[in-house]
Amino acid sequence: MKKSIIHFVISAIVGLGLGYLVFEVIADNGGDTSTNMTQEEAKETASEGNKKEETVEPTETSNASEGESILQTKGCLGCHAAEGLNLEGGATGPDLSQAYNNVEGKHGKPLQEFLKEPTSAVMSTVIGGNPLSDEEVEQIVAELKKASEQ
Repeated sequence: MKKSIIHFVISAIVGLGLGYLVFEVIADNGGDTSTNMTQEEAKETASEGNKKEETVEPTETSNASEGESILQTKGCLGCHAAEGLNLEGGATGPDLSQAYNNVEGKHGKPLQEFLKEPTSAVMSTVIGGNPLSDEEVEQIVAELKKASEQ
């Protein structure tokens, strides 16, 4: 019994560590994060005495650039693929092609609510560290609805 608990704890720590590595370290280094400053970061920078004549305006990271999926922009493809949208991604998480249809049955809440407050431990950690705006949630839901119709 003790051995199985120890294995579970070690597995959980390794899994969370890998999740952190993928989403915080690797995903953030994939783009130029110096231009993707949030409003809170901009306020902190200003309050720390780094005031310049120009004000730092946060860029809108929620809109996928033309031809790029919101799933790519938000780093979902680091762990998930979406074959219904012809998007290759990681194999750690499940394919998202049928997430629009399956999330409520699997997690007990509609996709929109799940993206705001996930019920799975891994997704709670991922989204908790990088919450989605209402606009981003709607874009993701629209993408996943499109994937489910393919």
